[in-house]
Amino acid sequence: MTINDEQTQWFAETFRSLCDNVELAVLGKQHVVELAFTALIAEGHLLLEDVPGTGKTSLARAIAQTVRGTSTRIQFTPDLLPGDVTGITVFDQKKGKFEFHAGPVFANVVLADEINRASPKTQSALLEVMDEGQVTVDGVTRAAGTPFMVLATQNPVEQAGTYSLPEAQLDRFLMRTSLGYPDHASTLRIIEAGRPQRVVVEPLVELKTIVTMTELAREVHTSPLVLDYIARIVDATRNATQVRLGASMRGAMALARASRVWAVAHDRSFVTPDDVKSLADAVLAHRLILDPEAEFDGVTATAVIGQILLDTPPPSHKDIE
Repeated sequence: MTINDEQTQWFAETFRSLCDNVELAVLGKQHVVELAFTALIAEGHLLLEDVPGTGKTSLARAIAQTVRGTSTRIQFTPDLLPGDVTGITVFDQKKGKFEFHAGPVFANVVLADEINRASPKTQSALLEVMDEGQVTVDGVTRAAGTPFMVLATQNPVEQAGTYSLPEAQLDRFLMRTSLGYPDHASTLRIIEAGRPQRVVVEPLVELKTIVTMTELAREVHTSPLVLDYIARIVDATRNATQVRLGASMRGAMALARASRVWAVAHDRSFVTPDDVKSLADAVLAHRLILDPEAEFDGVTATAVIGQILLDTPPPSHKDIE
């Protein structure tokens, strides 16, 4: 079953409305907001690498408010324990039995603030829920929220007292991007407001609407030629001379999944090579491990992805519809 024109139009209009609503709280960051909703609808997670004070918390809160969902914030610190994330089982003396006290991970949008400040043991508490949408504590498995997204942040400048995210965890993030500072016009609007940027946005849709959009995105037509294009890009990351470890199969599937959402969000019922190009850096760059000599020479993963896109010929547009 392929998504029809009416469903495509409804999806694009709804997506645009969701983004516009969140942009009331996060000024001048249209592209990042679009990436965040793409990650949410594609059932993925988002990693924001940013300095403090750029609106990361506001973005997570505004997304949850817009979809009438729940949001929690976990401040990752060196003394944070896995149970502080997933929850713990406590014995209730009055009832004479053990009861589970759910942790903050049981929400629709979970802001994991400065995730690289917690120990590797605590970071690993997110591995299961990010991959499978469930948490297992004391042998009992419990489902997280639906939809569910981890929006994690880390400061790329300050490295003192931090623990680098392991490759297995980085690979579980559908995308990595950066909010950055607002542009001049947005900065003026924030200064003129004379108060912290904490706007409460009105709920726009129910959670079931996001679930419906996820189901529709799965039906977006993806030509075998486009899938071959994605595979060739991923293969190129593994063969690049500056790269020690290329993108995984999870990365290839993530790029295809995100491209479907991006295509229908821009009012198309099929994926084009331009959709793939638009998302390749956000989806693949954080999955690459560069050769130490290349890093020393100033090569970045973004530059490697950019060169691969230049060197990998896309299929013709007339062959993919």
